[in-house]
Amino acid sequence: MRLPARFVLLLGSCVVLGAGVAMLLTADLGSDGYSTLVRGLSLTSGLAFWSANLIIGVILLAMAAMRRVIPGVGTVIQVLVVGGVVTWLLDVLDTPDAMSARVALLVAAMPVLAVGIAGYLGSHLGAAPIEAAGLAWDPPVPFRWSYSAVQGGGAVIGWLMGATLGVGTVAVIVLLGPMVDLASRWLHLDVHQQRTPSADPPGSTSRRMDP
Repeated sequence: MRLPARFVLLLGSCVVLGAGVAMLLTADLGSDGYSTLVRGLSLTSGLAFWSANLIIGVILLAMAAMRRVIPGVGTVIQVLVVGGVVTWLLDVLDTPDAMSARVALLVAAMPVLAVGIAGYLGSHLGAAPIEAAGLAWDPPVPFRWSYSAVQGGGAVIGWLMGATLGVGTVAVIVLLGPMVDLASRWLHLDVHQQRTPSADPPGSTSRRMDP
């Protein structure tokens, strides 16, 4: 895709992703592992949520950069657009009283999240902290599993620091990585980002996913 089309894909997908995050939070059955980690750090340290989010985001991006996954303009745009969409939607959405409606909202949020993540990563303009951390380990671990591992690790650490878990947290850990992989194939997008050159021996190759 040409650069303008990639920006359109990035922006549109971030709006979709923001809608999915708002649906997940409105269901009130547990947030994703990354948010649980941020919440845990905020509770333990006394930092404001946004400060804890900034610290963890920088740490994860730095760790990903050590494995040659470098932030891009999409990294910043994702955070701003998704954050703005979530903030707006949470002002107009209310958590349903009926548990069945909350479960239905959680179920509906999962494919929305998957399409949003696959789309914005498919623009190849940079990954946000949690996706960058997952992509940093692919290879050797496929993204659908490395992403689940990063989300699960964040949830466990956040829980140990006082944050709460829920069925929504488990759903994100177990299902979202494979669903992003499925969505990327359905949309014919490669979620992997351009890596910086490495000092690999001559003749070695770096695997990329076929969409």
